[in-house]
Amino acid sequence: DPGAGSRLSIAESLTNLIWVPIVDQLKGVSLSANWMWPAKNQGENARLYQAVEALSNFAIQLGINIPTGKDSLSMTQKYPDGETVFAPGTVIISAAGQVADIKQAIGPIAYPKAGLPLLYINFSRSPMELGGSSFAQTQNKIGKKTPDVKDANYFINAFNAVQSLISQGAIKSGHDISAGGLVTTLLEMNFANCDHGMEINLHVFNEPDAVKILFSENPAIVIQVEDREKVCDLLSNQGVDFIEIGQMVVERTLTFIRSDDKKIRLDIDRLRDVWFETSYQLDIKQSGEGFARCRFQNYKRQDLSFSFNKTFTGKAIDFGIDMHRRIPSGTKAAIIREKGVNGDREMAYAMYLAGFDVKDVHMTDLIAGREDLSDVHLIVFVGGFSNSDVLGSAKGWAGAFLFNEKAAKSLENFYARKDTLSLGVCNGCQLMTELNLIYPKHPEQVRMLHNESGKFESGFVNLDIAENNSVMLHSLSGNRLGAWIAHGEGKFSFPCFSDNYHIVMKYSYDLYPGNPNGSDWSAAAICSNNGRHLAMMPHLERSFLPWQWPIYPEMHQHDEVSPWMEAFVNARKWIEKWI
Repeated sequence: DPGAGSRLSIAESLTNLIWVPIVDQLKGVSLSANWMWPAKNQGENARLYQAVEALSNFAIQLGINIPTGKDSLSMTQKYPDGETVFAPGTVIISAAGQVADIKQAIGPIAYPKAGLPLLYINFSRSPMELGGSSFAQTQNKIGKKTPDVKDANYFINAFNAVQSLISQGAIKSGHDISAGGLVTTLLEMNFANCDHGMEINLHVFNEPDAVKILFSENPAIVIQVEDREKVCDLLSNQGVDFIEIGQMVVERTLTFIRSDDKKIRLDIDRLRDVWFETSYQLDIKQSGEGFARCRFQNYKRQDLSFSFNKTFTGKAIDFGIDMHRRIPSGTKAAIIREKGVNGDREMAYAMYLAGFDVKDVHMTDLIAGREDLSDVHLIVFVGGFSNSDVLGSAKGWAGAFLFNEKAAKSLENFYARKDTLSLGVCNGCQLMTELNLIYPKHPEQVRMLHNESGKFESGFVNLDIAENNSVMLHSLSGNRLGAWIAHGEGKFSFPCFSDNYHIVMKYSYDLYPGNPNGSDWSAAAICSNNGRHLAMMPHLERSFLPWQWPIYPEMHQHDEVSPWMEAFVNARKWIEKWI
């Protein structure tokens, strides 16, 4: 059914997008359509026409536009023996809208509190069917009857009603129902938790077939709420079909209660291992058996946990920060860029919020002599992939300093001053070690090596900040924080014993993937003997706002800034003593 396929593609893109408050709700959404079709084969042009027509009509009924897209209409493979294979006709929909408040985004992780109700909201209003579902494919079948979206006006009401609930803060968590059906949705809501489970009543559905309830992929969502009465009243007033299907329970199981009161109990943690098995098999091909098994064994042992200073309030005003500052402060800092870096904008914004007037200095400015760093007190070498890492991480960037007289002199003069600080993050950290800026008097310099896993690592990791003398990090001693990492050559290799270095920050776990690169002594950051110069692999500039974290402590949900902002404020306060 090409028409149903088109409508389902739009529906799934929208039930994915629904979890953030969108300006103008559904009217504020725009779509992009990518057609993948084996056109010019018997019957396929007609099916393509039906699909395009259905997509157009459904979008018009929803009141949303499709201003762009592309097509790949040669999805046919012919073999020398005469066999021809057609790709299934598909339209891929991407949905976009302006977010009203990113801090109100709803996550898919079920909140672990017994008794919280779970509601099923129907977006389809069509019978539950298994055609085209993941379940059908596991049985080597496609099926004849597919789900559909029967009423566009109802879909609009349901979408906007959920948007209103999100804007009012009435939803704790939520997940769309798509590939894998309801059972997959509920399991995925529990996989990222460490405890609790769910008890689900199947007899509340107007469908006698439990297999269809669990595995059909009719457009719908599941939400977890606290104020049942408020949510139910709003949905009822909007004419939205919903069912209270169950609640959170203390037991670590997903339990389904059938109409005959028989119970089906699923072990969440065992099924999480089954779910992770595919990633494990792919990991073997990328990193080898050892690292793949290490990740598989540790992925649920290395939970993210955080510990902030007791005095940390999360309020910008307590750091002397004006989030809407428009007046120069007089405290100057510079971003140092090379072609290929990509962390400059986040870093500049973090520094600006902390009270710096930030200059953008490209390597060509230093090489040509247009800038000499004499007017700034803090320089930051930002992260990214300078020169595409063609010569190795930061090797080309280092060469731009070493083999250009004006750039080299500017850097030398800057580090000779007593009123300066420097920070290198990721690619900038690699640059600082390559130029030996942290321990210039050591006979052998610290090296940054390829990750032991043999591949690029990207993720959110736990970090322990040790007692330290770093200007930027000293006040965060004893904290356990989280930050993003993204690097291929992040392993600190130290030629001497650890007491020769100031390792100010370590990965909280020694084993992979908690230690993502195999750094000696789990090192994540080092600083100079005088504490003024800091080199770190994790991206603090991508983690200084709470909503940048994938998970943030519940008791700090109203924070304006994360503890990482303190590092930038410390730098500003230190410099203010000199100017």
